[in-house]
Amino acid sequence: MDILDAILLGIVQGLTEFLPVSSTAHLTIVGKILGVVLSGEQWTAQVAVMQLGTLVAVLIYFRHDILSMLTSFVKENVSGTRLPVKEQSQNSRMAWLIIFGSIPIVFFGLLLKDIIEGDITKNLFLIGSMLIIVAFFMALAEKKAKYDISMQNIKLKDAIIIGLAQAMALIPGTSRSGATITAGLFLGLEREAAARFSFLLSIPAILGSGLLQMVKVIPMLTDQNIVSLAIATIVSGISGYAAIAFLLTYLRTRSTGAFIIYRIILGVILFIVAGIGLIQ
Repeated sequence: MDILDAILLGIVQGLTEFLPVSSTAHLTIVGKILGVVLSGEQWTAQVAVMQLGTLVAVLIYFRHDILSMLTSFVKENVSGTRLPVKEQSQNSRMAWLIIFGSIPIVFFGLLLKDIIEGDITKNLFLIGSMLIIVAFFMALAEKKAKYDISMQNIKLKDAIIIGLAQAMALIPGTSRSGATITAGLFLGLEREAAARFSFLLSIPAILGSGLLQMVKVIPMLTDQNIVSLAIATIVSGISGYAAIAFLLTYLRTRSTGAFIIYRIILGVILFIVAGIGLIQ
């Protein structure tokens, strides 16, 4: 992976990590076109490291929310007299929701680690199928959604269900934001609330997988590739910040319809190019 490859992959990672179109799918497609997709394990590790850039984007964009949650959580659960959860502030309870909502992806991520790192998850037929399947559920969610639950009214069961949806994103082509926003809409969340909770819920998952995979992938890389991976990670952070700002603004007045159509078109294209062997 040279510098130009790194910049392109960083842009793709950052933009598609938060848009409901599957970053893994787009990175794998672009990586295959560029010829930089190596073994399944090494590619999975590199993708996870690039996601650390988008983690920084989330931390910066939601810095005030995150600081408030951490401060309240420590104050009301660790230092001084611990308060019963029902008596804790909204910020502290939101931190609890993020913790419990992150349990499913930790469990399934460890359980299915070998499969996730295998070559099957780079299969274009699988990616294309998941792009279309999730698009169907996104369309159904838009039709059934009530849009009457704000961030302040998210309950524990909602967080766990959205967390289970996030775990589904371990399958390439699903999209972490696509799965979690869709689950949120099915539960009745406002579009913007579903997106904001989705982004906050991504923090533990991206941090955990990114750090674990970084330790694994660095010994596999040459000095040049380490520099390229670092550049890709930085670029993904910049483009990721732009994607967050765009999607939150977009969903205040629009549905996910454009992303649904895009996913279906891309899925069909992948079936075609994979079927004729244009991309291996």
